[in-house]
Amino acid sequence: MEQTRVTLANGIELDVVDEGPRDAPVLIFLHGFPESHRTWRHQVAHFSKNFRCIAPDQRGYRGSSKPPAVEDYTPDKLVGDIFLLADALGVERFTVIGHDWGGAIAWGVALMGQMNSRVTRAVVANAPHPAIFQRLLYTNRGQREASQYMRGFRDPANDALVREHGLGGILLQEIRWDAPDKMEPEERAQLLEDWQDRDAAFAMLNWYRASPIEIPSPDAPYELPEGWTPPPLPPLTIPKLVIWALDDLALPPENLEGLDEVVKDLTLVEVPDCGHFVPWEAPGAVNAAMAEFLERTA
Repeated sequence: MEQTRVTLANGIELDVVDEGPRDAPVLIFLHGFPESHRTWRHQVAHFSKNFRCIAPDQRGYRGSSKPPAVEDYTPDKLVGDIFLLADALGVERFTVIGHDWGGAIAWGVALMGQMNSRVTRAVVANAPHPAIFQRLLYTNRGQREASQYMRGFRDPANDALVREHGLGGILLQEIRWDAPDKMEPEERAQLLEDWQDRDAAFAMLNWYRASPIEIPSPDAPYELPEGWTPPPLPPLTIPKLVIWALDDLALPPENLEGLDEVVKDLTLVEVPDCGHFVPWEAPGAVNAAMAEFLERTA
């Protein structure tokens, strides 16, 4: 997939795939950690016949801009990048699609974009609603244990490890989810090469360090803190497709509980026998779910 360099109004530069008819409905694909636009390689190939498919390497990733400060990666800036990208490409209305961290940003883009009708639909794959996720971190043992790697990503004591070994060093220490047989060898080789970029490694970790999500320690009480209330987010009213791979080691299916209370027009598709990286672990299932949803909500 060819990329072009796009400069946003805030000065951030993103490397962007932009394929498909220019007069077709627009799909903006947002990748997660620790990947790139190629998370969506199967979906862009499939949908670019009938849609304009836009897939950036987001702020901090690969060749895109890597501002150095942690505060450069707060969610408001990451969400803002997507609207500025649409502006720079002359896109007024679009469907936002995200996985993992890209899904977290897609939640924010959808919630903001529904207010001025710029975002018409949203698709999220294995990325929890922010209010549900924080509640689970406080109360659910499985989710809290699965999320302890985030504390490691935030700990500056691990910076020396990253400087010496790149992103792969901290991934081996904190996650150990490697399943090389699930990814094409050439894709894996490219990903491992990407992880050697030290500036990108720290930029990617800054997404975690700038996040307001609180990760309690394993020995903290499994209860809501006194006075805690969910973030004051409005309900999502535009059509929403949530695709959830059920064997995700980082995000168990409990993240789906209560989703219908905060999303008013929800389509849920569960993908069994599949891990976290559902866009390329189960591309057929993802493409089919998206195709049905996009046709029905056109």
